[in-house]
Amino acid sequence: MPLKNVQATGKAVAVAVGGLLLGMATSVQAQVSGSVALTSDYVWRGSSQTREKPAVQAGFKYAHESGLYASVWGSNVKFEPGNGAHSEFDIALGWNGKIADDWALDAFFLRYQYPGSDVGLNWNEINVAATWRDNYWLAIGHSTNAMASKTTGTYALVGARFPLNDQWRIEGTLARYALDSAYADNYTHGSVGVAWTFKAPFEARLTLHGTDTAAKRLFPDMAGSRAEFAVQASF
Repeated sequence: MPLKNVQATGKAVAVAVGGLLLGMATSVQAQVSGSVALTSDYVWRGSSQTREKPAVQAGFKYAHESGLYASVWGSNVKFEPGNGAHSEFDIALGWNGKIADDWALDAFFLRYQYPGSDVGLNWNEINVAATWRDNYWLAIGHSTNAMASKTTGTYALVGARFPLNDQWRIEGTLARYALDSAYADNYTHGSVGVAWTFKAPFEARLTLHGTDTAAKRLFPDMAGSRAEFAVQASF
């Protein structure tokens, strides 16, 4: 092949590869999202995971155009002394997308991971959530090793959000955790909160949490009524 043709071919290949890499980078940027938050208390299913101490949290998600996605989310935690757990990482693999004009579905496998724990706190859960018109949702989670108890647990939650304007919205949830014989009671909890997007992508939230007496018996000093204030940035 003449040198001129070789050079032309090389330039064409370089341009094509450069364009492909640029396209891939743009695609990755479009499909990666995340958040960073500072909260006064990490509340999970009605009970404090930090014993009412502040938490720093961050999450990242990679979503394919097919609806498949992978995500990881982390926070500091504070459990019983001596169990070695100081952090939590939740790893999810799932699919979400529209199933009708007003309906969306999110189905995912979730792994709760507690690095450093020497008492076997890690466990898995299967979750499905259906959302109607982006503002109302029903979520169900099931595990055969709920909270690392080696027994089953099924968690059901209904929630709603009510946008007041472009900056303010009100949210509420009500949930029931049906636990197996490893625990004395099933329990119920709920929340109501207000969120303020004061300067995109920054948001402030104030959430009031409440549980029934069964939760207080299950998680002494961790369940009950509490307020949580958080500031979050999303990207």
